[in-house]
Amino acid sequence: MFQDYHEFLAEIVVTEEQLKNRIIELGDEINRDYADEELLLVCILRGGVLFLSDLMRELAMPLRVDFMAVASYSIGARQSSGQARITLDLNTDIAGRHVLLVEDIVDSGYTLEAVLNLLKTRKPASLKTCVLLNKAERREVEVPIDYCGFIIPDKFVFGYGLDIDEYYRNLPFIGVVDAEKYQLRH
Repeated sequence: MFQDYHEFLAEIVVTEEQLKNRIIELGDEINRDYADEELLLVCILRGGVLFLSDLMRELAMPLRVDFMAVASYSIGARQSSGQARITLDLNTDIAGRHVLLVEDIVDSGYTLEAVLNLLKTRKPASLKTCVLLNKAERREVEVPIDYCGFIIPDKFVFGYGLDIDEYYRNLPFIGVVDAEKYQLRH
């Protein structure tokens, strides 16, 4: 059953203003690095959509966008299974293109590792990553993060694209779930 997030919001770890400011900074970094290149942004659905939308508005180079969906959580689970399964693949041939993979959050690293390994086999001219949130202390597999929005603690977060049971993606900030208060209702 749907619940008002105010009932279980423990804290806000990244405010709306911090998100806006950091995305502008990331845009500046990417613009500098790809100043004379065409770029293909590959967004990992669903969590990366808000981040992608705001980030691409800060980019000045010619760009294209494509999407992938990767399942690494079983239905109802709140922890990655460690097994990444591609549920939606690209429509774009990335051979010879500069590709920037846009992801909402990296924790264990398994999902990002699997996607990068797959995309490398398709021979892009370059392949870099841009992640909004990095849970570095949860890392089980080392993965390259070329552009990072925020390093956050190992807490269950939601908002700004990240969901709880498919809700709350539309919130303009990133908050921490008080799991006890959330589970009381479910």
